[in-house]
Amino acid sequence: MNTDLQNYSHRRFNILTNEWVLVSPHRTERPWKGKEENFDPEKKDQYVADCYLCAGNLRANGEKNPDYKDVFVFRNDFAALGKSQKTFSVDDGLIQAKSEAGICKVVCFSHDHSKSLADLKVSKIEEVINVLQNEFKSLGSKKDINYVQIFENKGAVMGCSNPHPHGQIWSQASLPNEVVKKDCSQLDYFKKHKKVLLKTYLDQELQKEERIIFQNNDFVVLIPFWAVWPYETMIIPKRKSPDISELSYMERFAFAESISKLTKMYDALFDCSFPYSSGIHQAPTNGKKNEYWQWHMVFYPPLLRSATIKKFMVGYEMFGSPQRDLTPEKAAKNLRKFMI
Repeated sequence: MNTDLQNYSHRRFNILTNEWVLVSPHRTERPWKGKEENFDPEKKDQYVADCYLCAGNLRANGEKNPDYKDVFVFRNDFAALGKSQKTFSVDDGLIQAKSEAGICKVVCFSHDHSKSLADLKVSKIEEVINVLQNEFKSLGSKKDINYVQIFENKGAVMGCSNPHPHGQIWSQASLPNEVVKKDCSQLDYFKKHKKVLLKTYLDQELQKEERIIFQNNDFVVLIPFWAVWPYETMIIPKRKSPDISELSYMERFAFAESISKLTKMYDALFDCSFPYSSGIHQAPTNGKKNEYWQWHMVFYPPLLRSATIKKFMVGYEMFGSPQRDLTPEKAAKNLRKFMI
């Protein structure tokens, strides 16, 4: 391990977004007198009568959920993107806008209100992945959908509006900003080197083994060299693959195992139901081969030192660039202690 990276301030380059992050290892020793989040370890009930995601309950739009036992998918009642809306554009000098249509769905991971992915059996997470895979294929096949974003916000600190275990799928005509960055970076690298950027990076990480947390036959869980959030992680498939539509039966299980291992380590780290935002970045659904893409899943957790102290993106982060104190290597070491 490079000791300079562990002891002195430096910048690290994000190969996927072409952006830099400032790392200041010595700041891990600074005293904390800032805001501490409320942490309520109270156990949740399996069923909550006024939860609009629980089986058999009425949702906000008056529709009744079926008495589901496994994974349940429905159109978001308060969708950020809709299919039936006016098409328009504004082009007035530097004032520009364009209408955007799409389809938004909610995916309930389980009927059990008290569970999270960390609490589910690997076979149950595999069922969730199977549904996500089918939804990706279905939405991505529509001619006016060019990107499908799968994500989860877990925990009130991440702005989650309902604690029932669920994720979301937003599909739309255009590519979101973060995906545009990653699309351009991977395409540029492929044109120059005739190799897949993230696959090449993964091979290097497997040699070093400094930031790897877990791996099985098909996936690697690691903290990327350029991570911004204290315990930010990435799940990368070992096989070259642009999106999750190509997942085999064995790969679905291995992916589910990777998610299970990671989320359990998260919960054990600070002995809490670990909050995060996670998302799967994959190739556009534009009908092209996109052979330069390697899909991956990213977790952005906000917790810094304990269940009540979070990382804030303010000050220098808002006006300069992202900054972190805890190095990715030390974060990986901390998480590996809780491997089950």
